[in-house]
Amino acid sequence: MSNPTKNKSVIKKANLYFQLFFRKYPAIPYILKWLLISIIIGILVGSASAGFLISLNWATDFRENHIWLIALLPIGGFLIGLLYHYYGKDVEAGNNLLIDNINHPKKIIPFKMAPFVYLGTIVTHFFGGSAGREGTALQMAGAISDQLSKPFKLSSNERKILLIAAIAAGFGSVFGTPLAGALFGLEVFLIGKIRYNAIFPAFASAILADWITKLWQAKHTHYHIEFVPKLEFLPIIYSILAGIAFGLCAATFSKLISFISKKFKNNIQYPPLRPVFGGIIIAIAVFAIGSTKYIGLGIPTIVESFQMQEPLYVFALKMAFTIITLSAGYKGGEVTPLFYIGATLGSALSLFLPLPTALLAGMGFVAVFAGATNTPLACMMMGIELFGIESGVYIAIACVVSFLLSGHNSIYGKQIIGEAKNSRYQTHEGKSIIDKNL
Repeated sequence: MSNPTKNKSVIKKANLYFQLFFRKYPAIPYILKWLLISIIIGILVGSASAGFLISLNWATDFRENHIWLIALLPIGGFLIGLLYHYYGKDVEAGNNLLIDNINHPKKIIPFKMAPFVYLGTIVTHFFGGSAGREGTALQMAGAISDQLSKPFKLSSNERKILLIAAIAAGFGSVFGTPLAGALFGLEVFLIGKIRYNAIFPAFASAILADWITKLWQAKHTHYHIEFVPKLEFLPIIYSILAGIAFGLCAATFSKLISFISKKFKNNIQYPPLRPVFGGIIIAIAVFAIGSTKYIGLGIPTIVESFQMQEPLYVFALKMAFTIITLSAGYKGGEVTPLFYIGATLGSALSLFLPLPTALLAGMGFVAVFAGATNTPLACMMMGIELFGIESGVYIAIACVVSFLLSGHNSIYGKQIIGEAKNSRYQTHEGKSIIDKNL
């Protein structure tokens, strides 16, 4: 027979022991809690990214083998417009909704954001729009992960950490760059500042999600920079000049996509018709040019830009196709097109700057992205993960210069300026990109 008094004494001593242990190591409960949450995020988001990548590859291959589908782009756009107009107004803000909820937590993000943006993106690519995949991955990750807020009884501050970890997982898994994904989640919502209390969940979620995506055998594109010149005065100067071009390109893209979006909204009052008109423009342009080089993700052209010098007009045409596609209301992301724009611009700059074509393509790949999203640290890490540490210094120079030269512009209007890029614009601090531009 057990002794109840003795059992109570043992339980009391065990509780006291655990209390003393956790007082001595207060980080342990935090680590255990967020490790569990990060494992769940990693499994769910990694699996979602894998399914999305496989679906996207299928849609791209099918379209390229049935070019006539591009003529149906306006119809696909109309269907996307109808879906969001009648059933998805509360999730239409996309990435800006995620960023806004990190800065100002509101109600839990509706789960429907995930299937809506997935369907919208697949339709966009299936019929020939020019869009990316990061927006979809982030929105799927945010919508799926935010459903954990209730069962784990997370506070408003903990929800911020959850969404940062979700963004990190979505970005890291869809591009195969977990370290860059973690930094992107930590940087993207607040320019100039980082939430260090989210650093463990961000890295854990991104690494786990990337691992799960690879377990599903979803493939990522590999890039190669064969030769990196010795770090000397002139190559550094050339890198700075390239960074200036990348920063101006990033600012131009951010401003134009905001401007054209407003034009579509002001001139076409019924939202489902906006992608119809945008789709007509894209379809006519594709058949007039006689090439699908500027639609979809454009991965073959990105790879090509590392191998040969691209004409200067290639990046400009991709920019135009992407701005019209996304401004009209098609779904997807801006980041892969920004990779395309940056890589082809860098490749073309090798005509003027005596640096290797592949190196300039790699610098542009991440630097235009850095300027358009105000995430220089994530982009530096992405460059190192994708191209190797040998090009790290040149990548860093291009990203920093592009970040500074792009000004307070962004493809994410709800980004808040936590710390101005220079003292001249300190009055912008605390404002969102949208508010600053009003």
